[in-house]
Amino acid sequence: MSATEAAPAFFLAVVVILAVVRLVTALAVKLGQPPVVGEMVAGVLLGPSLLGLLLPDAQEWLFPDDVRKLLYLGGQIGLVIYMFGAGYEFRVATVKSSVKTVTAVSSAGTVVPLALGVGVSVLGAGWVDILKPGVSPVVSAAFVGVAIAITAFPMLTRIITERGIASTRFGSLALACGALDDVLAWILLAVVLGLHAGSAGPVATAVGGGLLFALLVWLVVRRVLVKTMESPRVTVDQRLLVTAMIPFAAAWFTDTIGLYAVFGAFVIGIAFPRGEAADQVLAKIMPLGQVVFLPLFFTYSGLNTRFALLADPNLLLFAVVCVVVAVVGKLGASWGAARLVGESQPIALRVGVLVNARGLMQLIALNVGLAAGIVSPALFTVLVLVALVTTIMTSPVLGWLDRRDRRKYSGEQLPEFLLSAQPAGK
Repeated sequence: MSATEAAPAFFLAVVVILAVVRLVTALAVKLGQPPVVGEMVAGVLLGPSLLGLLLPDAQEWLFPDDVRKLLYLGGQIGLVIYMFGAGYEFRVATVKSSVKTVTAVSSAGTVVPLALGVGVSVLGAGWVDILKPGVSPVVSAAFVGVAIAITAFPMLTRIITERGIASTRFGSLALACGALDDVLAWILLAVVLGLHAGSAGPVATAVGGGLLFALLVWLVVRRVLVKTMESPRVTVDQRLLVTAMIPFAAAWFTDTIGLYAVFGAFVIGIAFPRGEAADQVLAKIMPLGQVVFLPLFFTYSGLNTRFALLADPNLLLFAVVCVVVAVVGKLGASWGAARLVGESQPIALRVGVLVNARGLMQLIALNVGLAAGIVSPALFTVLVLVALVTTIMTSPVLGWLDRRDRRKYSGEQLPEFLLSAQPAGK
């Protein structure tokens, strides 16, 4: 298919994707789920798990190989913008405000699921075919551990905002822990990618390049951004241009050194100056990335997800084990750590429920692993299921906890952890 033939096919695919995503998202919101759940499910429905199963010829006609390549590129644009926004939402102050609790919860919520993920991968490789040929079992196990240890920080922010719990103790703790969890997870993912490279050269390039990148961002890029955002002589359009150029330049650099594009965009978001001018620029650039380009990423992920593989009883059992391990490792460890440092039972439990959601961040990690040649189709499908289940369960569990505690404190003055809580979807 030539470029002139691929263009109209791509445009049609985008129209179908955006329409399906909006419909499924509207249904998800009515069911009390965050919009990202609908976007994730819509991507899976357009893949071989449903459309390809019912109408394989239609799916092949709508998403031929040349169109899939364009969807990948469009999805990468969405991811760069999304991760830039995720970095912008990260607040160092939230981590500093409760250092003891945040450090304990993030450490336990990363190390425990990481170790359990490695363990379940090692055990599972003996009785189910999840390893990709040519990939070291050590690398595969480490990747599973990192994928299970990750938290969907941007989605967590939206859940907390939509439920009106940002001002509560558990809401602010969950935000801080989720942010720190993701930083740790991306560092660990870079380590796994370095291990997969199999030689000291790529690892040294990734580590050295990463340090150089961080230094340049802090000493040079940050100052350029501050001057751009604060100067009265710079127009809004010029600020928008600079804001678009720098994250993409960072994405190019980190992709080139082996840390992948999303890492560079995330770091630029953290370093981006806060203020009214910056908020105006992000208000222009973020909707385009999230509404138009990000759904292309979900569909590309869905095209690589084959839930029909779960018809294999062994693989289905392995998937169930992974879901259980993910929930116990993340939710259980975070809850336990919060309790050990003195947080009350209701607050510790809610923090654990919130940081347990993997959502989009796990899908991003999975696609990085797919692009690096680490992940097999079976393992990709299993971990997508983990992302879906842990994300979908968040709002219902929080709603159940709120209803239970409101009944418990009926007729009494509500405790602090319930003062700002709202029903799901409100």
